[in-house]
Amino acid sequence: MTKETYKKLGLSILFDIIGVITSSFIIPIIGDLGDVVWAPLAAILMTKMYKGNVGKAAGVFTFIEEAIPGLDFIPSFTIMWVYTYVIKKKKVEDVIEVDPS
Repeated sequence: MTKETYKKLGLSILFDIIGVITSSFIIPIIGDLGDVVWAPLAAILMTKMYKGNVGKAAGVFTFIEEAIPGLDFIPSFTIMWVYTYVIKKKKVEDVIEVDPS
């Protein structure tokens, strides 16, 4: 894996920590206001970090997860990183290329 891949992992962990800090678990009243600001911002960040339809779907999931009280503990950015760089990469490596000539 490249340096950029690990940089994206670090950002994913940071964004997940921000999501927990803005939750109502940490600061009850302010946390709810933080969710109002963080949910759309997290969705935008997710779609910028992960391109294509998978990134768009993850953005929608992240928005819902951050907007609904009680679900802020889900590390959606880190889960997306694992899906992109571990699970999806493994599936691509399993494909056998055929030379048409």
